[in-house]
Amino acid sequence: MPKQPESELTTWSACELANEIRSGHLSARELTEACLAKIAQHNPTLNALVTLDAEGALRKADAADQRQARGESLGPLHGLPIAHKDSFLTAGMRTTWGSKIYAEHVPTQDSLIVTRQAQAGSILLGKSNLPEFGAGSQTFNSVFGATRNPYAPSKTCGGSSGGAAVALASGMVALADGSDMGGSLRNPASFCNVVGLRPSVGRVPNLPNNNSFGQLTVAGPMGRCVADVALLLSVIAGPDRRDPLTIESPANQFRDLAQDDWKHARIAYSPDLGGLPVDPAVRAMTEIGAKRIADLGCTVEHAEPDFSGAAEAFQVLRALTYATGYGHLLKTQRQHFKDTVIWNVELAQRFSSQDVIDAEAVRARLFRDTQALLERYDFIIAPVSQVLPFPVEQPFVERIGEQSMNNYIEWMNSCSLITLSGHPAISVPCGFSDDGLPVGLQIIGRYRDELTLLKFAQAFETISKPHTTRPLA
Repeated sequence: MPKQPESELTTWSACELANEIRSGHLSARELTEACLAKIAQHNPTLNALVTLDAEGALRKADAADQRQARGESLGPLHGLPIAHKDSFLTAGMRTTWGSKIYAEHVPTQDSLIVTRQAQAGSILLGKSNLPEFGAGSQTFNSVFGATRNPYAPSKTCGGSSGGAAVALASGMVALADGSDMGGSLRNPASFCNVVGLRPSVGRVPNLPNNNSFGQLTVAGPMGRCVADVALLLSVIAGPDRRDPLTIESPANQFRDLAQDDWKHARIAYSPDLGGLPVDPAVRAMTEIGAKRIADLGCTVEHAEPDFSGAAEAFQVLRALTYATGYGHLLKTQRQHFKDTVIWNVELAQRFSSQDVIDAEAVRARLFRDTQALLERYDFIIAPVSQVLPFPVEQPFVERIGEQSMNNYIEWMNSCSLITLSGHPAISVPCGFSDDGLPVGLQIIGRYRDELTLLKFAQAFETISKPHTTRPLA
């Protein structure tokens, strides 16, 4: 078979690559070597992958090619190089959560999301970088340092699934996974011109998990295009009885994104989600996205659910989540925690039972309001992030325009408010600012209806096309 140019291969979608491998035009070995070449070229600067097993990946690729040569059944991810976020357990491979406490931690089991991808035929290259314990939408930690934006290495890539987004955008991997509490799949996708989906709670079982009934954090897929995200979701989704919130629905439904007619769709457009400060460049690009959707034949109207009290409610519930996950470690290893994580854990101690009651009441109301709005409209569109990618040395955004931020995550309320609503949301490339920085569009779908959301996102992607613009040489 003719050998494909490495630089060309690593810009293809995962779906295209999978088809080339199955047709015999490309081997898993060739693709893995191409990705490893991209890693050698760009990872020293971008720092997307923090643990790499090149030899193991090539062995897996050879084994994949041998299975195909023998005519064995091939999984949907057969031969595709991937990376797992460094918060997902990988048996025999270091998993650190970006923390000095776990800098040399090598687990003996895989997270379910890892197992499912391996069973589907993926080729594990390594682990992608994240902020310490996934805290904050800026990817840096004291173990591995900062991950840089592939479109502007002086800028942040976002987070917390920042390493995943950078690895995808720069061609180091074909697919990547991540997790999302307050925007950790959507924000880095927006900053790096890739696609990130926050599924409904329970769509992707999150195992093992000490907070099994938690309803803020979800695991999900990232890809260079919507079809790739759907492909990965078709592997990592699906019920598991060990997850009490699991959705009893088959995952293979996401493998067919046959296009629908959107000419009569009604779209609710919220440019600032209840009055949040939004950088003018982001607002302008979001407006362009809304106009493109109108060009599809959709009716686009300004409408949004009632977000009053939602930002405060999210802070309460987030603090409880961090206290549950890391409070015990903080008691004995405080010196290894960054200040923002300490603040987030200890914030839970300041809340009364009434604060928690009020937060849950706001969450319930926001869910109902969003549900009611999406009975009148098919989707909601809004900004993903309120700002453009900012300097990589800056830990977090302290001010947007004239408005100061009260903490290290308030600048991401554009995502966290949607998290609180419980509805699935996707970040799709929308375009670039005047100085060449990527901007995504956030599309929010009906509860537990990721399939229709993906179909509409793909329709937007088809007319938008910024996903075809790739960084670096």
